[in-house]
Amino acid sequence: MIRIGLGGWGDHDVLYPPRTPASQKLTVYARHFPVVEVDSSFYAVLAEATYQKWVEQTPPSFAFILKAYQGMTGHSRGNIPFNDAGEMYDAYLKSISPVVKSGKLRAILFQFPPWFDCSPDHVRQLRAVRKRMGELPVALEFRHRSWFLGEYKERTLDFMREEGWIHIICDEPQAGEGSVPTVLESTDPELAIVRMHGRNTSAWNQSGAPNWREVRYLYHYSREELAEWAGKLEVLSAQGVKDICMIFNNNSGGDAAPNGRTMMELLGQQASELPPEQIDLF
Repeated sequence: MIRIGLGGWGDHDVLYPPRTPASQKLTVYARHFPVVEVDSSFYAVLAEATYQKWVEQTPPSFAFILKAYQGMTGHSRGNIPFNDAGEMYDAYLKSISPVVKSGKLRAILFQFPPWFDCSPDHVRQLRAVRKRMGELPVALEFRHRSWFLGEYKERTLDFMREEGWIHIICDEPQAGEGSVPTVLESTDPELAIVRMHGRNTSAWNQSGAPNWREVRYLYHYSREELAEWAGKLEVLSAQGVKDICMIFNNNSGGDAAPNGRTMMELLGQQASELPPEQIDLF
C-alpha cells in the first residue's frame, strides 16, 4: 500500500471551500488524503483531548505520523518545561495515547538536527531513545550526511534494522553536510516513509536569513520529477515493505497539496475533487 499525505492540514488552502473553520479542516483534509504528518507535536506536548478530537474527526482507515517533541530530538535550546528526560517522555507518551489506542498511529517521527552527526555519543543517544519508546513504531530522519557516507551507509542501515527504526527516505537539496542523499532502502518490513522537502538548494542552509523557514521549502515538483518518484516507489515496494507513506513537505508556496494529488494520479489512485473556486463578496 502506498499512501500519499501532506505535512499538516491547516495551510493547504486549495483543499478547503471559502470560510472553512479551522476546526473542520482536518475532516475535509481526510477526504483528500489518507495520512497526515503532525507538526504541532514537535513544538509542544499537546493535550490528550486534542489528539482525541483529531481521532474522532477522521475515518477509521486514516493514519497519523506524529513528530517527536523537540526536547526529545535536541532541537530546543530554550527552557523545556520538564524536570528531566523521563518526565518529558512520559508526558509525550501519555499525550498521544488516544492516537495509539485508536490504531491510527502510523509512526512517531524523530527528525534530528543538522548538527546530529554520526558519532558514538549520538548512536548511544539513539539506542536510549528507542528504549524509551517501547514497542511503538518510530521513524528516523537524519539531517547530517555523515550517516550515509562511505562505509557508514550500510552500517547506519543495519543499525536501524537491528534497533527497530523505520528509515525516513528524503528528497531534498544536496547542499553539503546539512542534507542527506536519497537512500532507497527500507529498514522495517512494515513501513517506509518518504518525505518530499523540495529542491530549493539556495535556501536550504540559510538559517540566519530573514524568512528562511518560509522559503526553505519553496519548490514545486514537476510532473516529470514525480513520475521518477513513482519508479522509486516501485523499487521500495519490491523490497517487500508492506506500507509506504509519502509526505509532501514543500508547502512554502502552497505546492504540497497539488503535488500530492499529482502523485496520486500517477499512481492510479482516486483523488477527491477540489472545492470549486468561489467569489467571496462579503
